[in-house]
Amino acid sequence: MSGFRTLFYKEVLRFWKVAFQTVLAPVITALLYLTIFGHALRGHVEVYPGVEYTSFLIPGLVMMSVLQNAFANSSSSLIQSKITGNLVFVLLPPLAAWEMFGAYVLASIVRGLAVGAGVFVVTIWFIPMSFSAPLYIIAFAVLGSAILGTLGLIAGIWAEKFDQLAAFQNFLIMPLTFLSGVFYSTHTLPPVWREVSRLNPFFYMIDGFRYGFFGLSDINPLASLAIVFVFFVVLATLAMRLLASGYKLRH
Repeated sequence: MSGFRTLFYKEVLRFWKVAFQTVLAPVITALLYLTIFGHALRGHVEVYPGVEYTSFLIPGLVMMSVLQNAFANSSSSLIQSKITGNLVFVLLPPLAAWEMFGAYVLASIVRGLAVGAGVFVVTIWFIPMSFSAPLYIIAFAVLGSAILGTLGLIAGIWAEKFDQLAAFQNFLIMPLTFLSGVFYSTHTLPPVWREVSRLNPFFYMIDGFRYGFFGLSDINPLASLAIVFVFFVVLATLAMRLLASGYKLRH
């Protein structure tokens, strides 16, 4: 376990040393989203009965920040290590695949939750928030950041240069995040696009997380939790197989 603890500590320290960039900057970005969309649409859109649009928007922005930063943590760490050549210092010690996986993903969870907490603390100054089902909030935040941390790990293993990682983020992670219901509810969409949204795994993370605040969601939160958990298990299995095989890590 000492190898796992050391790698985990190294990964947390890596982003915490530049917290102004890795934590504060995403918080400010989310605040800008809230200011622009909240000001433009407040009073004009009511997604759920009795829920103001600004209140509806806050959980979506929090979860979006959690997901994007969890992905950024593991993916950027791995690609930087590969390009600078210091990945060898991670591969040389007798670390099991699960230890490497656990350290990278757990550090991503820490960063994702830190940014999410920062966004929430800043945005609740705009409007008070209630907690209808706090356990759902915690469950979806942790599972969501774990999934994106795992996806970041897979992307970092696959990518050989920053351009490839940027393509993974810009053409997969970003569209799936923005089309997951962060700024809208899928029940406001036409039936065809509503069904298409159900194919997006990020939708279930956002919808279930939002349920924890309002007790309202587009689908049953238990179904969302089950789908998200299965998605994590599939991705975790793939990531650990890649780590165990040394795919694109050992040349």
